[in-house]
Amino acid sequence: MPEPHFFDRNLRAGRDEDGAGLIALIERCFADYPGCVLDVDGEMPELHAIATAFAALDGRFWVVADEGAIVGCVGAVPTADRAGLELRKMYVAHSHRRRGLGRALGELIDIEAKERGSRYVEIWSDTRFLEAHRLYASLGYEQTGETRELQDVSRSLEYYFRKTLASRPR
Repeated sequence: MPEPHFFDRNLRAGRDEDGAGLIALIERCFADYPGCVLDVDGEMPELHAIATAFAALDGRFWVVADEGAIVGCVGAVPTADRAGLELRKMYVAHSHRRRGLGRALGELIDIEAKERGSRYVEIWSDTRFLEAHRLYASLGYEQTGETRELQDVSRSLEYYFRKTLASRPR
């Protein structure tokens, strides 16, 4: 179990040079799911320069490192209508699951959304990621019933989750 301030001390903005660590983390996460394959160059080339990629979308990306290894990450970009924020690429290493790290990353996105004045946060998540879906539900996201097929190497089918944020008083 991480000590109480583990998240605060180990959280930082993602950097372009984090590519190898992010790829290793996501490969380990995908390995848990039959048929789930990470095709970096074909489907996630942004991992090679994550900070640049998210900045180009007016987004932000964070990593959590422990003893030099990236053990968690999350990013956010504005939605197409700019009224919301889309949570992207939230992954937590097995060694750091069920310790509050995923929750802390999710709450970080809520803070970012509120600072931007977003009305909602949305997530698209592979149907195989059941543990993540339980976390999203505990963070207040609702599964809408909407799905999409990605036509990717993994033959991904994704569920859509959305959380409406409380309006700020004017």
